[in-house]
Amino acid sequence: MESNSQKGFFVIIDGLDGSGKSTILNAIADYLKKKGKKVFELKEYWKTSHSLPEPEELIDYDAIISAEPTFSMIGKAIREEIIKDNKRDYSALTTATAYSLDRLILYKRLIIPLLGRGKIIVQDRSVTTSIVYQPIQAEPLSLKKLLALEGNALALKHRSDLLIIADVKAEDCIKRLGARDEKKDNVIFENLEFQQKAYKRFKSKWFRKLFEGQGSKVVYLDANKTKEEVANDAIKVFEDFLK
Repeated sequence: MESNSQKGFFVIIDGLDGSGKSTILNAIADYLKKKGKKVFELKEYWKTSHSLPEPEELIDYDAIISAEPTFSMIGKAIREEIIKDNKRDYSALTTATAYSLDRLILYKRLIIPLLGRGKIIVQDRSVTTSIVYQPIQAEPLSLKKLLALEGNALALKHRSDLLIIADVKAEDCIKRLGARDEKKDNVIFENLEFQQKAYKRFKSKWFRKLFEGQGSKVVYLDANKTKEEVANDAIKVFEDFLK
């Protein structure tokens, strides 16, 4: 299995908001733990530290569970200000630049060094999301300009070995989001029209070709099932690819 000159194994999970990404992520994390792997949860670390650890702090771990945007520095500003439905209307370029910088720091600080040390990294979202979302914001951004941003270019160069897209239509995702008592953050992207456009982009031939052309294995996982079925399917995809 070619791994982009990396010793480790990199999995990115993406899809619409409410598509079941967390179910897939948690299933793979639990699977790794059951296999005796020592797993480091970055989200748990962020809850108390609000910063990124140094790679040396994670040497004893076999796998790292990550997410974008991060919950520190630039990522914190993205979550608490830029993508909030606060009527301040940050442009697609501003949003993309913030994501790219947050991504650049995450990749330089953790992703690239840890993959080089043979770690497994499973991450919720990456440049995959920016490619889908920023070009369809109110002030659209060209894909060429988006990919020229330093953090995005770096992430595409260090693409995931496996990219899993949680495949659920926009209408169903919006229903799921509306039923979540804990989901009250009013993110600007969580409306039906935007998500319908995003779904088409995730499922487009050019999107798949872009990542397969970089060497990623792209899998569209039907997440319109029970959580248990989705979890089992995710584990099977993960196991099959490792073989």
